[in-house]
Amino acid sequence: MSDPTIRRAGHNDLTALAVLFDEYRQFYGESSDRELARRFLQARMTKNESVIFLAEHSNGEVLGFCQLYPSFCSLAAAPIYVLYDLFTRPQDRQRGIASGLLGHIERYARDNGFVRLELSTARDNQAAQKLYHTKGWVRDEVFLHYGKATLPQE
Repeated sequence: MSDPTIRRAGHNDLTALAVLFDEYRQFYGESSDRELARRFLQARMTKNESVIFLAEHSNGEVLGFCQLYPSFCSLAAAPIYVLYDLFTRPQDRQRGIASGLLGHIERYARDNGFVRLELSTARDNQAAQKLYHTKGWVRDEVFLHYGKATLPQE
């Protein structure tokens, strides 16, 4: 396989992205709901609340994606991106697609004045952790991250 093209996703990519986003949600134990995935991604794009990049084969087939949410670091008094979603199709793993997406977003963030990228991943996702380590990401050993639901979960 030739190197995939990585580009920013647009509204014309929603159908293909929704398929991958639905698979991503299932990877983390959620029920399949492709329409929910499509609506969610469409809302993020329409409201300009995230930046989504996709990796595609030369034939246009979408192989993976990542989604960044803009945020801020108060201590640095500067903008950051939170890498919330990174996914490649299972049959396309170990081909450098996720690595390529990570390299792309690092350049994108730097070129757009974002001082840092942050992410979290499942404790048992050893493959992702290994990739992040090899790409220069550093595990936070200073701060603990917490979360709390504000609405009942279905």
